[in-house]
Amino acid sequence: MAEVPDFSKLAAEYAASRPAYPAELFEWLAGVAPARNTAWDVATGNGQAAAGLATHFARVIASDVSARQLENAWQHPRVEYRVGTAEESGLAPGSIDLITVAAAIHWFDLPRFYDEARRVLREGGVLAAWTYHVAHVTPLGDVLRPFYDDLVAPYFALGARMVDARYEGLGLPGEKLRPPSFEVSVRWTAEQVLRFVRTWSGVEAYRAAHGSDPVLEIERPVRDALGDGPATLKFPLYVRASRL
Repeated sequence: MAEVPDFSKLAAEYAASRPAYPAELFEWLAGVAPARNTAWDVATGNGQAAAGLATHFARVIASDVSARQLENAWQHPRVEYRVGTAEESGLAPGSIDLITVAAAIHWFDLPRFYDEARRVLREGGVLAAWTYHVAHVTPLGDVLRPFYDDLVAPYFALGARMVDARYEGLGLPGEKLRPPSFEVSVRWTAEQVLRFVRTWSGVEAYRAAHGSDPVLEIERPVRDALGDGPATLKFPLYVRASRL
């Protein structure tokens, strides 16, 4: 099992700073699911994916190991938040139409999680996992990529290497599906970008190790690149999905 950072202390910042996912992603997921009764969003964090699923599914169960993350989660009448692990959900066998994991599967004990997915999915149910890379963003790649690669990458836990590889080596069980291309698009000011970067687990680990804020090194380049107003930033999504 990968070493997992403790995201609890940044829960409020995550809720305020992390981007939502595109509506088109959830439309596609709902279209490939065998039914739209119940979805399980695993390692939901603040519920960004759970809220998107709730527009298409009658019920969304959203779990996370961090109670503090769930305290800051997006609220929706069809979303039920639970504290729990990916590997032991407590869900009934064959009760789930769709399982989603947004930017978190790289922290799981994958063999145990896949066993749990097989147990709780109904026949023909879909498992989908996706991520984006914090440093691969238009138009700030020339600022964020060197900052990530040369300064803070060594401070991310080992599971982040799967994100560096864009989930290319992620072998989900079942019949592979071929999702279309998706991207996250946000309108952020320079201040919002810097706040987002400060939620990176590697930045937090660097700060703990050195007692200084590495984000100060890119503050001026980010402000110069974006100017005074909000700008459109785009993160490609790397989506993997299969039917079990």
